[in-house]
Amino acid sequence: MAVSGEKRPPPPAPASGGTARKKLILALFICFSALLYKQILQPPLPKIAGSPGGPPVTATRTRLSDGRYLAYLEHGVPKEKAKYKIIFVHGFDSCRYDALPISTELAQELGVYLLSFDRPGYAESDPHPGRTEKSIALDIAELADNLQLGLKFYLVGFSMGGEIMWSCLKHIPHRLSGVAILGPVGNYWWSGLPANVSRDAWYQQLPQDQWAVWVAHHLPWLTYWWNSQRLFPASSVIAYNPALLSQEDKLLMAKFGYRTYMPQIRQQGEHECLHRDMMVGFGKWSWSPLQLENPFAGADDDGQEGAGKVHLWHGAEDLVVPVSLSRYISEKLPWVVYHELPKSGHLFLIGDGMADTIVKSLLLGDDHPSSASALTASS
Repeated sequence: MAVSGEKRPPPPAPASGGTARKKLILALFICFSALLYKQILQPPLPKIAGSPGGPPVTATRTRLSDGRYLAYLEHGVPKEKAKYKIIFVHGFDSCRYDALPISTELAQELGVYLLSFDRPGYAESDPHPGRTEKSIALDIAELADNLQLGLKFYLVGFSMGGEIMWSCLKHIPHRLSGVAILGPVGNYWWSGLPANVSRDAWYQQLPQDQWAVWVAHHLPWLTYWWNSQRLFPASSVIAYNPALLSQEDKLLMAKFGYRTYMPQIRQQGEHECLHRDMMVGFGKWSWSPLQLENPFAGADDDGQEGAGKVHLWHGAEDLVVPVSLSRYISEKLPWVVYHELPKSGHLFLIGDGMADTIVKSLLLGDDHPSSASALTASS
């Protein structure tokens, strides 16, 4: 019973028609957005090798501590007899079969064991949904441990694998005896890159690649859709646009473009290999290679010739990865040994004898007689 004189609270006002309509519109927008993301923007689940409905496992694989598997391939002399142990990191749209093509004669002469592997999401290595620029460096260190390569090893990386070399120098420098960085992809947003250097390199890309890279950096959640839709031209690198081939690359393309195992490379889904490569490589890094210090300064090279060096190789006619970023980085990091090949494009690695030249330079040093003669022939 109400006490006389007590003021009662006013009854709640009925919802107005305008408020109800706003709520309905908001609910419809949320539903539409969720449906749009699920049907159009969300990448399909990967077809993991060895899983029900996925491709079969044909490679030798090793299990990492988080349960993922990496597929690998061994080359050269047996690791138990090797003087030098090299891990090769393949580039964009490639796999373990795209290993550093050193000659059998050189491997035997120098005692080289070479290990190549499928990076996460490629061919028969499990995807890594949480992949970062750091995680791949840790994967490489764990791979070396699983295969008992010892405390230290050499690294060679090509293209997108070349960019990964910077991450290895940052995160696992204590595991490295020497590094060769070949035609590395560069991130246009790395701190320390002057605006004019980054801008000039940016505009050396085709316009459609500028858009694809911009999306991967600023809107990574749209990377799958952008490279799958048909409204606008997507990445020309994914499409193998011949406009990206230098004169030398056109001659070498027969070796690279018609590999019998190409269907295996993307078999788990393009998003888990190609798109994640773009999202990580062109993503927002918390550091820059320009901030690195010489990881081999004052280090003991264990008596091995040429050890403890970082070699950076780039073709001056590279139309896939602008050479200007490598030029600038090598100028700012005086401990990097820079080799620019004046007539070469992006695929210089598979040119006749080039892999042997790179390995001699890495393992023996540029002053060694066999390295010096090979470098003269390649320039």
